[in-house]
Amino acid sequence: MRKRFVVLALLMIVSLVLVACGSNSKEAVLKKTSNKWTETKGYDLSAQMEIKSGAEPRTYDVNVWHTKPDFYRVAVAQQGEEDSQMIIRNEDGVFVVTPSMKKTYKFQSDWPKQNSQAYLIGALAEDLKADENAKMTETEKVYVFEAKTRNNHSKMLPYQQIFIDKKTLLPTKVAVLNEAKEEQIVITFKKISLGTSRKGTDYAVEDFSKKGTSDKGTIEGKATEEKATEGKATEGKATEEKATEGKASEESTTNKESATSDSDETSENVTENDKGETQSVTGDAQAGAEIENPEFQTHYPVLKWDNLKIIDEKTVAGVDSERRIITYDGGDKSFTVIQQSAAKNPQAIPVFAPGDPADLGFTIGAITDNSISWEKNGVSFFIATNSLSRAEMVEVASSMVNGEVK
Repeated sequence: MRKRFVVLALLMIVSLVLVACGSNSKEAVLKKTSNKWTETKGYDLSAQMEIKSGAEPRTYDVNVWHTKPDFYRVAVAQQGEEDSQMIIRNEDGVFVVTPSMKKTYKFQSDWPKQNSQAYLIGALAEDLKADENAKMTETEKVYVFEAKTRNNHSKMLPYQQIFIDKKTLLPTKVAVLNEAKEEQIVITFKKISLGTSRKGTDYAVEDFSKKGTSDKGTIEGKATEEKATEGKATEGKATEEKATEGKASEESTTNKESATSDSDETSENVTENDKGETQSVTGDAQAGAEIENPEFQTHYPVLKWDNLKIIDEKTVAGVDSERRIITYDGGDKSFTVIQQSAAKNPQAIPVFAPGDPADLGFTIGAITDNSISWEKNGVSFFIATNSLSRAEMVEVASSMVNGEVK
């Protein structure tokens, strides 16, 4: 009887040892994945991004090129829309390119180092490394990490779940969650190719910035040729269709300068430093610009902030189109929204944009400590404030809808 008990005990110990050997600790998985995602000389990936916030879900195609150390090209196109956009980092700086509007904005920014993006696998590795309290669970085929986010949306969307395939140790999905742990953004990775390396000339901004919507075939052919080895004949479509969706807006910045002379409330929200930056964006790029969408519906932010109300709303005649100026007061949260029809840039040359690129989910804009600007569907937007944080400005921008909702 005693011998039988000893044998059973030994079997149990062996079983426990085998189970322990078959399971990886959180630290071991993090080390393996971090090494694999960050030590590669580069990667290409394609993904689908679904944004569930708002009245209706929106779906985007995302394509990323990355070559060490700091070359990036991210192309995002909304499915079913003609607008598209790229953000490029090369040896000359960071650029947001809008081919259909022939606009390119240059930033003095260290993007994406201080602004994590869920579609950049190196940034995901840094997110996991930065959160000491990240939790790991696992299923038969997948490791699931829950960690804090590190981007412009971190106040509204503080958590993310990262799904990692056990066999490949590559991410398969990222779900960005709000405070209630509800999915707001879901990125599904379709293909990740590690070890790819592109020439610096492949990241040249001028290859993409001079193409408009009428040059769709030229852009598509360029992207298709460069991605043929991976069977990505449609990436050029993604490259060209997204370029209009987000912009560090030249006309939005111009809006601020004009509006300050028309509204006492507006001028209180615009700093002298911003005025100087506005002047650097205007000039030849503004002269002779074509107005793409002279008629537009006024957009309003939909926010659940206590005591927030409109204290002034007016329309101001401009040279090429009307500007709508709306001033909000909410005690310690006050801001002014300026909007007008966006205009094409006839010269298609890079224009300096103040601040940093701001990924709003639906577009990429420009953000400073006192303002945020972007363009969407032929309308340029500018928010000026002295009381909102960057995260709060992003919250306002992300909540803008057209129509009578105020």
